Amino acid sequence: MEWWIWILLGLFLLLAELVTPGGFYIIFFGVGAVVVGVLAGFNVAGPLWFQVILFSVLSVIALWLFRERLLQLTQGGPRGSVDSLIGETAVATEEIHLNGVGKAELRGTSWNARNVGDKPLVRGQRCIVERVEGLTIFVRAEQN
Repeated sequence: MEWWIWILLGLFLLLAELVTPGGFYIIFFGVGAVVVGVLAGFNVAGPLWFQVILFSVLSVIALWLFRERLLQLTQGGPRGSVDSLIGETAVATEEIHLNGVGKAELRGTSWNARNVGDKPLVRGQRCIVERVEGLTIFVRAEQN
């Protein structure tokens, strides 16, 4: 195959990565196609069957080696688990009776909160997250 076809294919795949939501998959195939295009331009890529194999191997190796690093770079590190909320301090945004459900703010987000403590929570009171189930945090009053 002509070298410029590989380059066009690579640019098309790189453009496809830009316009599709996802987690950086297509970009590596675009880079693989561009590399094969450059090698074919210098007549070192061999026959078409070898170019296809080279494209596949380069793309999969690049995907395997660099995808996780690229995700960490663009997303600010590994994603946190909701288990990391346990022990955090939330603020009740409304009164929450014993075993009652209300709202509390945690990390700038409003959560459904169930009071599992031994006394009611008043609006503005700080509370500690005991556990998380779905979109509900289980809280108890902070000890002074």
